[in-house]
Amino acid sequence: MAVGGRNRAERLRTWLDGPSGVSRVGLERRTRWMLIVAVGGANLAGALFVLLFSTFVMPDPPGLADPARVRLVNLVVFSAYVLFGAPIGIAWGIRLCRPLRTFAAHDGEPDEIERRAVLRGPLRLMAMQATLWASGAAGWAVIDLAYSPLLALKVSMITLLGAITTCALVYLLAERLLRPFAAIVMASRPTPHDGWFGITPRTMLAWALGTGVPLLGLVITAVAALVVTGMSLTQLAVTILVLGGVALLVGFEVTYIAARAVADPVRSVREGLARIERGDLQASVPVYDAGELGGLQAGFNHMATGLRENERIRDLFGRHVGEDVARHALEHGVALGGEVCEAAVIFADLKGSTRLAATRPPGEVVGLLNAYFGIVVEVVAAHGGLINKFQGDAALAVFGAPQQLEDPAGQALAAARKLSHRLRAELPQLHAGIGVSSGQVVAGHIGAEQRLEYTVIGDPVNEAARLSDLAKSTDERLLASATVVGAAHQGEASRWRLGNTVTLRGRPARTRLASPFGPPPPGTIQRVLRLLNHRK
Repeated sequence: MAVGGRNRAERLRTWLDGPSGVSRVGLERRTRWMLIVAVGGANLAGALFVLLFSTFVMPDPPGLADPARVRLVNLVVFSAYVLFGAPIGIAWGIRLCRPLRTFAAHDGEPDEIERRAVLRGPLRLMAMQATLWASGAAGWAVIDLAYSPLLALKVSMITLLGAITTCALVYLLAERLLRPFAAIVMASRPTPHDGWFGITPRTMLAWALGTGVPLLGLVITAVAALVVTGMSLTQLAVTILVLGGVALLVGFEVTYIAARAVADPVRSVREGLARIERGDLQASVPVYDAGELGGLQAGFNHMATGLRENERIRDLFGRHVGEDVARHALEHGVALGGEVCEAAVIFADLKGSTRLAATRPPGEVVGLLNAYFGIVVEVVAAHGGLINKFQGDAALAVFGAPQQLEDPAGQALAAARKLSHRLRAELPQLHAGIGVSSGQVVAGHIGAEQRLEYTVIGDPVNEAARLSDLAKSTDERLLASATVVGAAHQGEASRWRLGNTVTLRGRPARTRLASPFGPPPPGTIQRVLRLLNHRK
């Protein structure tokens, strides 16, 4: 049942707001006719209430010479004013809505006059109704004053009840029908909170229409019962029943309209928050209220914009320094300094990049470098590593900092093997030397307070760089130190074979080399066959 109620409410909102994608001109035409029908219906209801209540419910004061003639005169005056006032009200209302038609005729932002016509439209329509009803009440009272002052007072008080009912209903209906245009206007430039359009005025209008008017009618009835000596118990009971019925029926409808005027914006914000919670940062809500609720809607949109901007900054931050570094910085803050930790390092460097840049068009060189770095980033990330930096045509990847890994050495070795295989298979025109090392490094932020960067410093970094230089001259184009193979778990370490011990440039200690097991390098079988033939 609750779902059915929500569906009916959604269909009602769709019908009131019009189909999506309609032009401004079509929306204005539809809104204008709906306003005419709504305002006309509210006035008709108020007029019928005044006519029926004054003629059949509230008794005439005593002392009228010819009550039948007085009622006929009142009916003629009442009908004449309705026939005379209706065209004036329609013309006046169309004139008030003229800026709305001007705004709908163009696709630009509204000017100040057009903004006021939309946002203050309900208030202006209500003021127009109050003026028309006050004029009618004054004229009617003057005519009845010739018959009896009490009759003039009776007509004035009953007309006051009808005027309050009509004005409040017109305001609430106009506010709802102008909501699509209010959303367009508020989207261009949100308006600061205006006390006329807040929750309090709407609530008071609903109270005045649903409770105040019937109570005022009861007060008038009580006064009439005290003043009019000929008022019977039946007349008093009928009057109370009519006013009670009005309070129940009209009060329910008006309270519902006022409640929806508050609930709809809150519902839209609640649904937007649910989308944000699900990770949809593109969520936004239409702003169509010039009061506190509009401030709530605009505040939600500002919040969503801020979240999108923060996510964009975080994404850019992560792209520049790596997601792990960005996450670590957001969770623990950023401070100059570092910490000593065990980590493995991959250093990949292109061979002949200078010649490549000199012999090929710049666009082609950039495309090759992007493809090369794309493979490096993808492989390193798949094995839990972090791209610490790009240096020209070289890339430095770290395993074990800032996020600890179960087997940083093994994951680095596996990533290096995969990287070597993919580069030779997918970019055979490029030759990259890959070096792998591990040991203690200092990982942290270096630089100045105004500009810093996350990096790792230590002998393993230097060793990996020297190994990548040496690997360029080998068939596998991949070398690791025996230290990193010894630090890896058995599953990955068994895939590597130890080789010679060499002295790398710039390092006093000697390094024992390691290379991966795998298919023999290109040309190995031919060299073995030539060697066997030579021995024969």
